[in-house]
Amino acid sequence: MQVTGHASSQETIALFDKYVIPNYGRYPISLVRGEGSYVWDAEGKRYLDLFPGWGCNILGYCPEPVVAAIQDQVSRLIHVPNTWYTEAQGRFAEFLCTRSFGKAFFCNSGAEAVEGAIKLARLHFDGKRPKIITCENGFHGRTYAAVTATAQPKYHAGLGPLVAGFRYAPFNDLEAVASLADDETCAILVEPIQGEGGVNIPDEGYLAGLRKIADEANCLLIFDEVQTSMGRTGTWFGYQQWGVQPDIMTMAKGIAGGVAAGAFITTEEVAPSLRPGMHASTFGGNPLAMAAGLATGQMIEDQNLLENCQVMSDLFRQFFLQLQTELPIIREVRVKGMMIGVDLNIPSGPAVSKCMERGLLINSTHDTVLRLLPPLNVTAEQVEEGCEIIATVLREMAEEE
Repeated sequence: MQVTGHASSQETIALFDKYVIPNYGRYPISLVRGEGSYVWDAEGKRYLDLFPGWGCNILGYCPEPVVAAIQDQVSRLIHVPNTWYTEAQGRFAEFLCTRSFGKAFFCNSGAEAVEGAIKLARLHFDGKRPKIITCENGFHGRTYAAVTATAQPKYHAGLGPLVAGFRYAPFNDLEAVASLADDETCAILVEPIQGEGGVNIPDEGYLAGLRKIADEANCLLIFDEVQTSMGRTGTWFGYQQWGVQPDIMTMAKGIAGGVAAGAFITTEEVAPSLRPGMHASTFGGNPLAMAAGLATGQMIEDQNLLENCQVMSDLFRQFFLQLQTELPIIREVRVKGMMIGVDLNIPSGPAVSKCMERGLLINSTHDTVLRLLPPLNVTAEQVEEGCEIIATVLREMAEEE
């Protein structure tokens, strides 16, 4: 076994072929090192990554303050059960809640956060109101309740029976939601911006309309902010873009700078419904993740990265809108902070491979959408570098049509 250095991509692929369940479609390269917005493969090729860690690396690779915080914490405490208090968890809870609202529960992933939010919503009504309304093309995770909440049939295939009680409405359709809300509904669950569904941004008044429906139906409003939290949209949390506060908010992905961490926050009124013994997470709130999360938040503030997010967002928007005037294959450009979707009228998958060949990593989602989730500290030079590669690839694809 190698202790120093690293195996070649092909050697690592061979290990996976022999020992790892092949449930992921993987690119045929092994990544070994990252710094900022760049990452290197085992053969030494450098890539500009505008989709780092599927949005988890919100500060890019190995941000120095986060690395230092983890190194310090790992020398003192790695794991402590939640039957004890730890300062790191208290401090990170304070950081998140003072920039939003309420009280926090910590877990390890977005799916866990959504599961906890679903349980809390049903517990709040003593199990007497089991229905939850979610939106088509949404995505809430891979565990059973979360995947049931995900109103996309492709994720349900072969998994039935699913969890009872979920009802689906089209995104941006208030009338459809209102028609489903009744005295058995405990919650409306929605992403403020649908990420995996194609970077779908809500219509003006939609989230406020959901708040009104929830209030009138006396049910809870849950925002799945797994992608939109921790400054991703240019404010600490996505709901702040529209001034509509939910009763429960889930988060994960980038909240700890790439370390596995998830959480949900709920109001002072709802929090007591999560009674002792009703929910738990063994590794949730562990000292390593909490130290990383606090360092992530402090770096965002210290380096004014919410402001940088908005400035870089404008650069992406301007570039792709200009490119749209040139290329008819671009159907729509959707940008909010560091969430960028370029919707094509042709399949977007081939563009990912073509960009990777040119040293750029991006994502394709919902068949036709190129998706970027750049780190908050991406530079103008990196925005230009990445956009020019994408433009070259899309021009090539347009000529092939």
